[in-house]
Amino acid sequence: MAGRIIKLAELKKLRQRWRGQKKRMVFTNGCFDLLHPGHIRYLARAKSFGDFLVVGLNSDCSVQRLKGKNRPVMTQASRAEILCALWFVDYVVIFEEDTPLKLIEELKPEVLVKGADWPAAMIVGAEEVMEGGGRVRRIKLARGYSTSALIRKILKKGCD
Repeated sequence: MAGRIIKLAELKKLRQRWRGQKKRMVFTNGCFDLLHPGHIRYLARAKSFGDFLVVGLNSDCSVQRLKGKNRPVMTQASRAEILCALWFVDYVVIFEEDTPLKLIEELKPEVLVKGADWPAAMIVGAEEVMEGGGRVRRIKLARGYSTSALIRKILKKGCD
């Protein structure tokens, strides 16, 4: 099954149904600007923690505020489409804010996932998830993969 792009209001309705079915929702978020093997391994591992994987995707404006004026490289529509093509991503919800706190508060996932490069105390929404009885999982990142490093490599090769 491939995922689909969904609005928060519709996702909240699905969320209620999943609760009634005792299904576990896993939530993670990010920019996912240039998808690389590190992202794939991370998202596949995140899916293993529950029944449904929801990816909160930073909007183009959000990415630009966080990463600078030359980012994102790909539009939010393109990034969402690529994420939805992965069998382990069930839903993608785009958010405009700099952090996914609003989404996390609205959805109350059973599992919140971030990369292990984030200190536990700095994971946005961790406190809210744990207060609701959920868990926070940190995934060790695959070495050698970075969107920023990939962009630098592309730019350097273009100058040779």
